[in-house]
This record gives sequence, structure tokens and C-alpha cells, in this order.
Amino acid sequence: MNTQRVSGKRSFRQFISSVALFALPTLAMAVAVPGEQAPAFSEVDAKGETRSLEDYKGQWLVLEWFNKDCPYVKKHYGSGNMQALQKKYTDQDINWLTVISSAKGKQGYLEPAQALEVAESHKLAASTPFLLDSDGSMGRAYGAKTTPHMFIINPEGQVVYAGAIDDNDSANPAVIPKSSNYVAAAFDAALNGEAVAVASSRAYGCSVKY
Repeated sequence: MNTQRVSGKRSFRQFISSVALFALPTLAMAVAVPGEQAPAFSEVDAKGETRSLEDYKGQWLVLEWFNKDCPYVKKHYGSGNMQALQKKYTDQDINWLTVISSAKGKQGYLEPAQALEVAESHKLAASTPFLLDSDGSMGRAYGAKTTPHMFIINPEGQVVYAGAIDDNDSANPAVIPKSSNYVAAAFDAALNGEAVAVASSRAYGCSVKY
């Protein structure tokens, strides 16, 4: 009896260990990490065009996660802060994709026609009006946890920055002028060939509604 129990316990542990060893590499690959290659993606935007990481090879790219009903998204869009940042860098021929990973029936989900209306009402200055990642595959691949959640990818396809837009997690737009913008700081350094002082930070905002 005791021998059987010990044998059973060992078999169970071996099973769990084998599952863990199989699962860990997958989990490790499912997060965009500064200094490593950005996860590949292929998503359809609100205009019906497919956008993939490969399309931006040799170019700078920003990814921004969005939910129109999130107070933190409202903070940065209602103040014009996000649009100003988008325009600053798209005017420098830097690509900026805004991603919606809300699942159908969840907060922030938009059909293509609705997404185009929101892009216009929010005066979106991104390169294309919303990637619609309703199955959450792109969001999960990047480890996007909040709206907003920001990623910068360099022309070599490596992640340069991942995290919050700035260092103040208040939902009050009044704090923006006093906040340190991580995205702008990362770009200012990287475009000048300098090291990015803060390459990752804790993203704040509403949880992505997968």
C-alpha cells in the first residue's frame, strides 16, 4: 500500500513536471520583453486591412492598447495628451498602431464601423484606425495587461520599451503636466542613439477585457 502510494505520488509529480516544462517556454514567449525580439502579429484593422509586424521591418513602431470606456484612456484622450504624442511621432514617420483587444460582449469591444467612428470622435492621430484583436491573440502575445499599455519596437524588431505611458497612475488628467512621459523619454534617447533609461515599467489602467 505504502509503496503504491509513493509510486503514485512520483508519477503525479513527474506528470506535473513534464507539463510545466512543456508550458514554460510558451509562457516565456508570450510577453514582449525589452531587448528581445517583438512577438509577431497579424491583425485586421477597422478598415479591413491586415497589419503584421513584418510590414514594419526596418521601421520604428509603437503599439498602444485602447478601451474607449476606460477612465485612464479617457484621461489621456480627453486631455489630448495621447493624440499629441501620436502626432509628434507619426510626423517623424514613426508608425503607431492602436489596438483593441476587448472580446465581443466585453467593455470596449467595437465593430469595425464603430471603431472608425470612435477614431474620428477621439481625433486619433495613429497611423491606422485601430487593430481589432477581439480574440486577444495579439494582446496575450505581448502580455498587454492594461489600457493603455505601451510598447516601442525598433527597426531591428526589438522591443525598446514596454509599460505605462508615464509615471503617474492617477486617472485625473490634471496630473499629466507634472508626469514623466516614459514613451517620449524612450524615443528621445533611442532616436539619439542613447540608452533608454527606463526600458520597462508597471503598466497602469483598466485591465484588458479578454
